[in-house]
Amino acid sequence: MSTAPSASGADVIDHEFGFSRTDFDRVRALIYKHAGISLHEGKHAMVYSRLSRRLRDTGHKSFSAYLQWLESSTGAQSTQEWQEFVNCLTTNLTSFFREEHHFHALADDLKPLAGKPVRIWCCAASTGEEPYSIAMTCHEALGANAQLQICASDIDTNVLNTAKRGVYPVDARGLDQTRLRNFFLRGTGDNAGRIRIKPELQRWIDFRSLNLMDAQWSLGEPFHLVFCRNVMIYFDAPTQRKVLERIHKVMRPQGLLFVGHSENFTESKDLFRLRGKTIYERV
Repeated sequence: MSTAPSASGADVIDHEFGFSRTDFDRVRALIYKHAGISLHEGKHAMVYSRLSRRLRDTGHKSFSAYLQWLESSTGAQSTQEWQEFVNCLTTNLTSFFREEHHFHALADDLKPLAGKPVRIWCCAASTGEEPYSIAMTCHEALGANAQLQICASDIDTNVLNTAKRGVYPVDARGLDQTRLRNFFLRGTGDNAGRIRIKPELQRWIDFRSLNLMDAQWSLGEPFHLVFCRNVMIYFDAPTQRKVLERIHKVMRPQGLLFVGHSENFTESKDLFRLRGKTIYERV
């Protein structure tokens, strides 16, 4: 009979996989090294639940055996499993037009760019609702012929596959009837109850896998606007600073950085100054 630690660190009975405190600390170190994510003490149950799927799929009987295999394997199989490991431990909570005030601000900020090439980066595309919300706002502000490029990246390859498809339930949160009519195709037959984003919006978006901890970001020309919302909350302070410095380098002067409602970077005044509610301007 195996044991797993509770949120307090004490052992509790578990009937499937061995999961010791040492295993938990090892997972924390590995996800920090590979993705910059800082897991706090209360994440024992989440780690156990999500990574148990990988143990079942790979045939391992304990976390220690799985982690040993993960760290010692090489080649294509190793690369794929590291991606699965990261996918399991990332959190993807999103909806269309989440934190709606950002999109009102975005519409206003786009107006001076009418008729000009515009580049936007969405750092955490998740299942696609955020980059498609950006695209819809750009269409409304700049028109169908906008010279627009949206780079939509995420570390989780599973959610990116969903984003690329652009298919959602018809009652997806955050969409009103006008936008449903203007920007989506309604499914029929076997696809009844689903909607699909129109190709005219998809053509603006380049979905790609990207780890913010990678040494090099190949992102092309500098961006006018960057959405990096509810990402930094998973990083510790040194990692936040490193990522902010690198975002600063890929933005145009006076470019705008949109962040999450609980994120505050006023201590990095050498990089960004507060311009509005959770909106920063590149110095």
